[in-house]
Amino acid sequence: MKKLILFFTLIIAFVGQAQILKPVKWSTSVKKISDSEYELIATATIDKGWHLYSQNVPKDGPIPTSFSYQGNGNYLKKGNASEGEGHTVNDPIFGMKIKYFETKANFKQRIKLKSKESFTVKGTVEFMVCDDSRCLPPTEVDLEFKIN
Repeated sequence: MKKLILFFTLIIAFVGQAQILKPVKWSTSVKKISDSEYELIATATIDKGWHLYSQNVPKDGPIPTSFSYQGNGNYLKKGNASEGEGHTVNDPIFGMKIKYFETKANFKQRIKLKSKESFTVKGTVEFMVCDDSRCLPPTEVDLEFKIN
C-alpha cells in the first residue's frame, strides 16, 4: 500500500511540474499607407529572459523567424517583411553572432490592394525562442489581418 501511495505521489508531483512554455504572444494590426497600400504589422511580445530570432540568421544557426501569407486575389505582397533593430550578440547557445529581439519585436509587410472590398489576410509565422540555457522547438502561429 505504501508503494502505491508513493507511486501516485510521484506521478502527481511530476504532472504538477510539467509546464507548457509559451514565452511569445503574437498580435496583429493594420496601418493604412495610401488608398491602395497597407502595412500588416505582426508584434511579438516576449517574456523576460527569452529572445526571438531575426528573419536573417547565419547558416547552421537557429530557425529564423519567417512569415507566409495566403493569397486570396485581393492583394499583392510588396517585398519581404521588415523587422526592427533588435540586438546582435555572440549567442552562447549557437556560438555565433546572431540578431535577436527581447521583450518586443515588430515585423511589417506591405501589401497593395487589388480591390476596395474588406477582407482578411491570413498568415502564419514560424519562429524559435531561446533563453540563456535552452531553446524551444520551432513553433507556428496563425495570424489574421483585417483590411477595411
